[in-house]
Parts: sequence; structure tokens; C-alpha cells
Amino acid sequence: MNKSVTCETHDKVLLITLNRPKANAIDAVTSHELGKAFIDFRDNDNLRVAIIIGAGERFFCGGWDLKAASEGEAVDADFGPGGFAGLTELWNLNKPVIAAVNGLAAGGGFELALAADLIIASDSAEFFVPEATLGIIPDSGGVLRLPRRLPSAIAMEMLMTGRRMAIDEAKHYGLVNRSCLLKDLKSQAIAWAHEIAESAPLSLAAIKAVVRETEEMNLESAYELMRSGSIKPYQKMLQSNDAKEGPKAFAEKRMPIWKGD
Repeated sequence: MNKSVTCETHDKVLLITLNRPKANAIDAVTSHELGKAFIDFRDNDNLRVAIIIGAGERFFCGGWDLKAASEGEAVDADFGPGGFAGLTELWNLNKPVIAAVNGLAAGGGFELALAADLIIASDSAEFFVPEATLGIIPDSGGVLRLPRRLPSAIAMEMLMTGRRMAIDEAKHYGLVNRSCLLKDLKSQAIAWAHEIAESAPLSLAAIKAVVRETEEMNLESAYELMRSGSIKPYQKMLQSNDAKEGPKAFAEKRMPIWKGD
């Protein structure tokens, strides 16, 4: 992995930094690097939560590298097994991912943030998808995820005009969980990740799997699927030693010791 994507561990937390000046834009090579980082995170039992952040102060991620596109990289190029930016189509990642948005999240950069489970952003962050003004559409999740996260009319306006959404509006619509000063973003994201990592890892995996499998169902059908035994992470959690450890630790007035089994 070269300097475009760097990884550092903070106990059970993996901090992934996208570093491609000036705009942290993503070409196919960088997308593969991000995919490797997220897959390594997925497969490492010692890591519980990942954070994706951009280097610098202006851009979280400028999206698809249009310079690479102008030099011949196709819009449907091979961006790796996790899809564009390594995360947008990584369906079997049952661990929490936080997007720490340190500036502009444009196009595919916004799609990368939308693919995370949680978003913390600096007070200077902005979100937009300009693809329609460039003759394409945000098909790495923007056109699919944005209408699920925002009121339909607002999502359609952003998709069709490329207008920017500032942090206050993003918080108003629940697109962003938290905001802070840019200078505090990394430390607050890491602290939040450590807080999440205190929960049982199999519980976190079960939550992601159940939500993913049932989010388009009515409530009755969702219950039926959840109780059917077919959602494997949920079944693994139910049958785990951790499911016994939690109540035992509570009764003994101590912190639980999660082993992930």
C-alpha cells in the first residue's frame, strides 16, 4: 500500500487516511488500496471499528479522479471487490465504519461517506454530488442511498442540480451524527470509535446484518426473516459465549470481557 492510503491502529480502532493531494480524489488504483484496507479490517479479529478520513483541511474526498478519467479510465473501470472507494459495495463488512468528514465530500467522496455507518464532520464540511452537471450520475451509491437518507425532494434536488449541503442542514436531516471543530475531528472520531468498540463485537455484527437484510421490508416480514435463522451473524450472536458474558458481567457489576465467540 503506497502513501495514497495509510492505516494506523489505535488499540481496537483502525484509522484509514486517504492522502492524494490536492482533492483526495480516487482513481482505480487508490480504490483497490482502500478496498484492501477495508477487507483487512473486516478479516482482523483484533479490530472492531474503522474510521475513514481525508488528509488535509479542505477535502475529505473529491470523488472520482477526473484527471484519470480524462486520460482514459472508464466510468465502469474495475474499482476492486468493495466497489468504488473500497466500501460502497462491500456488503459482507459486519463491523462499524465511521466517516470523519474533514472538508468537502464531493461526488464519490460523498458516496464513500454515505457507505459508512456513522458520520462525524467538521463544521466546514459540505456534501454534494455534481455528477449530473458532468454528464454522468452518482452510481456508486449516491443515486441509491441518498433518497433513503434524505426527504425525497431534497435528495432529488441535490442529485439533479449538484447543490451543496452544509453541516447545519446535514445535521438537521440526520445525515450527520455529530460535528466538531476541524482541529478536534480526528481525536473525537477515535474517541467515538473506542466508545463503540466497548460493545460486543458479535452484537455489532448482528445489528449490521439484520438492518441490511430487513431495511426494505415491512415490520412483520422483517420479524419473520430475523426469526427464520437465515441471518447468520444474528444466529452466531444468539449462540455465543458473549451473549452469556454480558448478563453475567452485569450481575457481577463488572465490565464484560468480549471474546467474539
